Amino acid sequence: MQLSREALTRAYRQMKVIREFEERLHIEIQTGEIAGFTHLYCGQEAVAVGVCEHLSVDDKIVSTHRGHGHCLAKGCDVNGMMAEIWGSREGLCKGKGGSMHIADVDLGMLGANGIVGAGSPIGVGAALAAKLDGKGNVAITFSGDGACNQGTTFEAMNMAVVTKAPCIFLFENNHYSEHTGFEYAVGTQQDIASRAEAFGMKVWRGDGTDFFSVYETMREVLEYVRSGAGPAAVEFDTERFFGHFEGDPQRYRGPGELDRIRETRDCLKIFRASVTAAGLLSHADIDALDADVMAEIENAVTLARAADRPTADDVLTDVYISY
Repeated sequence: MQLSREALTRAYRQMKVIREFEERLHIEIQTGEIAGFTHLYCGQEAVAVGVCEHLSVDDKIVSTHRGHGHCLAKGCDVNGMMAEIWGSREGLCKGKGGSMHIADVDLGMLGANGIVGAGSPIGVGAALAAKLDGKGNVAITFSGDGACNQGTTFEAMNMAVVTKAPCIFLFENNHYSEHTGFEYAVGTQQDIASRAEAFGMKVWRGDGTDFFSVYETMREVLEYVRSGAGPAAVEFDTERFFGHFEGDPQRYRGPGELDRIRETRDCLKIFRASVTAAGLLSHADIDALDADVMAEIENAVTLARAADRPTADDVLTDVYISY
């Protein structure tokens, strides 16, 4: 499927925003200004953007502890995201969510989640609501390879099949569940998708380092699920460039592994090479987008630093929701 120049520009810019947002956090966290654990998404940008480019505001996503990329790809405000991570009252969740609990329900982003596998049941609930609504919307649960070993994920997949919920279980296999290699930790060896297949749902697989592979795969998956055929699962093989969390020494990595994947499996480099070779965008076009994004991230950091922090009076606000 040939994408327009506008669509290609938007897709690359979204991936670049995620990359530079995370790269900048990697620097700023070292200053001590940002509290709490942070898990960076660098390397996996093609998955978030390739998926979310197909979605409307009414489609729901549920994220993980590594959720910044999903938020940004779904349309969450860059300044609000940065302010939230800085713990500001001007953040998307008024500084109370932080890195692992960012949400923007108005955009269909139901939240990041600090518990591995906990997003899957939430996604099934959102999918059942979409089914009852009858407008053809879906819910997508993002999970890592570690979540495929969680009972919550198994129960959610079974319930989705039983109820024919329009839910897509999306596994980003970045080869490490925290510090443990996928080849060791997953009994099905080189495959996660087959586990979902065992529950009776249709599955897809794609290259998570190639935006075009993700985009086309998700076009097929979404067409299937929106048709009322029931849930589906998809596994994207991808990489993370940083540790499980900021400060992770990554001693579990092999010699030269990080250099190799940054050189050969970087989704931004792969995208640039593909579109320039095909004459769809020029190197100058992409360089201009890079400069624009760098300025946007710099501005977001400046605003976040200057933003007001929550006060003691804010402690008991937003605890309960009023219907």
